[in-house]
Amino acid sequence: MSLQSLAARHRRSLLLAPALIFLAVFFVMPLFDNSMRSFVTEEGGFTLARYADFLTDRFYLGVIAETVVLSAAVALISVVAAYPVAYVLVRKSGRFSGMIIFMLIAPLLTSIIMRTFGWQVLFARRGLVNQWLVQDLGLLDAPLRWLNTPGLAIAALVHVLVPFAVLSIASVLQGVDRRLEEGALMLGASRFRAFWEVTLPLTMDGIGTGAILVFMIANGSFVTLVLLGGGFQTLPLLIYQQFNTTRDFPLAATMSTILLVIAVACLWLQLRLVRRQGV
Repeated sequence: MSLQSLAARHRRSLLLAPALIFLAVFFVMPLFDNSMRSFVTEEGGFTLARYADFLTDRFYLGVIAETVVLSAAVALISVVAAYPVAYVLVRKSGRFSGMIIFMLIAPLLTSIIMRTFGWQVLFARRGLVNQWLVQDLGLLDAPLRWLNTPGLAIAALVHVLVPFAVLSIASVLQGVDRRLEEGALMLGASRFRAFWEVTLPLTMDGIGTGAILVFMIANGSFVTLVLLGGGFQTLPLLIYQQFNTTRDFPLAATMSTILLVIAVACLWLQLRLVRRQGV
């Protein structure tokens, strides 16, 4: 290896060092310390009893299942809602593409707490939606109960996370060669069939990446479910209860580690998709 290549590698290492140190100190070390708490007994020994109890208890298994099902439902709805937006953004927007991207990204610049409070303002018992339906339009005799329902909580999560799915799908859709669709049309396929059999399969990587990304974020969602309720009992809510109510920090660390394992599994799937796209 030449001196120039060694010097270039040394410079790259120096440039990466601040970011790696920051991640190690403020990300890796806290996660490692939190995970270690779940393996340590009160006497300072090593134990797997907490994981054995957690993974064999029907209540905790139900919480894990509810967390996964909720995240999967949010991911599915987000992808279904995001695909038409991504298609219009890439294929039909023209000079308005910048405006659409801004409208997608702008909500992400707002605090998630403020956006969730916005849902409360709209759907409270005396909120704007009930006011329109009861007083202004006269469609209802009494206000509807929107808050603390599963549907509203899922809708709020989709509202927060759908931009991630849109951007994931749009990035892949932009790379699809339109001549393939034109060839299908020239061979007699309808526009729907050309989309279903040509465009959609070629964008499955973007759909998968967007779904995994939304699933991973929804899996750790906390603020939206706390403020809007919905009757869900998920791992993040249970971890919060352990920290603030029962003060059982080792059990909370056990739950956090399991949630981290689910997130790492999602990252592994996403990396697999990215590598397949690069092949």
